[in-house]
Amino acid sequence: MLHGIDVSAYQSTSYDTDGLSFAFVKATEGRSYANPRLTAQTKTARDAGLVVGFYHFLWPGDLTAQADYFLRHAPDRPGDLLAVDWELTGDGTHASNAEKDRFIRTLRQRRPDNRVVLYCNRSFWLTVDTTSYAGDGLWIADYVTAGKPRIKAKWLFHQYASEPHDKDVANFASRAALKQWAGGA
Repeated sequence: MLHGIDVSAYQSTSYDTDGLSFAFVKATEGRSYANPRLTAQTKTARDAGLVVGFYHFLWPGDLTAQADYFLRHAPDRPGDLLAVDWELTGDGTHASNAEKDRFIRTLRQRRPDNRVVLYCNRSFWLTVDTTSYAGDGLWIADYVTAGKPRIKAKWLFHQYASEPHDKDVANFASRAALKQWAGGA
């Protein structure tokens, strides 16, 4: 398994990349928040030769505007990953299954050179999700032993810790295999 990290504006722009193969960087949320550290955090990952992904925290409603906003901020580079972060919002709501599915399909249509994955926590996957649609793959959050999320569905990425930062593993045999998959969209 490969190790990775996901970062947002709360983390440093010069995070430690030793032993990592990939990094996801928060790009946007809803229709109005953009990570002010996106460019610098992306540069750290690219300078280390990591596979880079960008994620959007999905809010319910106005999916076209959210997709436009995300794609304006997430670099348009073949082989980068795009992720939809589907969980409870700050006001306790969440995008519906139909909205989540439509958003993923919109990203796949507009960025055919990028793989699109769904990020959600174990509880959402088991109790909120009704379609099992995760685009090109599932990124599951479950804070247990790395690589052992408590779900039966096939997953590609597993966020297994949040302290001192979000730690992830990828279910690929090598960095080359991950790069090949990411570039094969």
